[in-house]
Amino acid sequence: MPRKKTVPDELPELTETGDDMENGFAEASAPLYAQYGDDYVPPEQEEDFSLTGTGEQREEEPDPVPELDVEHAPDFLSDALDVAVVREAAQEPKTPMDTDASPEGPPEPSAAEELVPYRPGLMAEGAERRAFFDLDFRELDRKLSAPERQEWNSIYASFRGHSVMTGKVAGINPTMFRIRDRRSGEIMTQLFYCAVVIPFRVPILIPETELWFRGEERPRNVTRNLGGANIDFLITKVEREKKFVMASRRLALVSRRYFFSTSQQLNRPGARSECSVLTVGNRQMLTTCHGYDITLTQRDLDYTAIPDLKKRYRRGDTLECVVKEYSSRENRLKISVKETIPNPYDEADFRHPVGCSRQGVIAGKYGGGVFCNLTDGVTVLCNYSFQYEDGDFLIGDSVTVVIQRFDYEKKQIFGKIVAKE
Repeated sequence: MPRKKTVPDELPELTETGDDMENGFAEASAPLYAQYGDDYVPPEQEEDFSLTGTGEQREEEPDPVPELDVEHAPDFLSDALDVAVVREAAQEPKTPMDTDASPEGPPEPSAAEELVPYRPGLMAEGAERRAFFDLDFRELDRKLSAPERQEWNSIYASFRGHSVMTGKVAGINPTMFRIRDRRSGEIMTQLFYCAVVIPFRVPILIPETELWFRGEERPRNVTRNLGGANIDFLITKVEREKKFVMASRRLALVSRRYFFSTSQQLNRPGARSECSVLTVGNRQMLTTCHGYDITLTQRDLDYTAIPDLKKRYRRGDTLECVVKEYSSRENRLKISVKETIPNPYDEADFRHPVGCSRQGVIAGKYGGGVFCNLTDGVTVLCNYSFQYEDGDFLIGDSVTVVIQRFDYEKKQIFGKIVAKE
């Protein structure tokens, strides 16, 4: 008998509403600019791009959601929940593509282990893999259009050869998975937020357990705001007749990191590269570069003070960056976006001598100081002239600044606001 899918009246809210909660983070009232040496950030203003366990993770009680009716849950979900799907005792014969793998498959990669390229393991062996190769692809794909056939060919290639695909997250699906406990044998359900990538017509589901590298998981509110981001993934399950596909970003990150670790042209300090924006907050944003998810602040992005990163950057943006530090042993990569352009402070004393007046724009306020951006990208830390008070000025106002002094060691410029334009 065919199984029934239960569809509730309403789905749970997927995104926060309101300008101050667009990305699930509290609004920051005062921007922080590292060029002035003040690293203190009030805890209540800190945006939560932290790894799970180091920042507060907001869990919400979900409303009922559609149940994804899959006969066998994928093994990586079972591994993540410490449960296992009951399978037949007899092992299915392996296909020729799997002859280079050990009978049990290689150990699952983790953050603590040495990076190795992904090879066929439990996820792609046995009945599922044999069923895939038994499909009549000519018949199944006979009526497909050229774009649809290309889409399915890419999916087949990723599943067969474990090649990495790249696509834009169309949105997030809350989905209930049915799995069986290995100890009690009891069927249980678990809610997962799945990132959905649709290359052309086929939705590819990536559960939240497979979005992040092991040991580097992010809070759920970050997962729920990945729509529009470009991510890498590797196909782990194909139900061609049901048009149902699942994938793992985590395994794609392992492959990307392995390739990056083997190329000195890419990982040497000073090498130029690119990073992709995953999600943006007011003062921090999460990017991905060569399989590493990296949180960047204003100090990493520009020499000029940026009041609100969300007004300049968008999810899915590709930024040029420079490799600052890399350690394969510690599995760590540090990058900088601002160092791809010359520092505007260089020769600033020649362009803006002490005593001159310059037109500037107020970019932010912090600790009684005012940050003003000049036309050439230089940021000046200012005080007000005696006839003004802070309430007379707003962020974005044009003002006249008199340059007072330079701190050559810290590369800082100080001035005074003498007029409002």
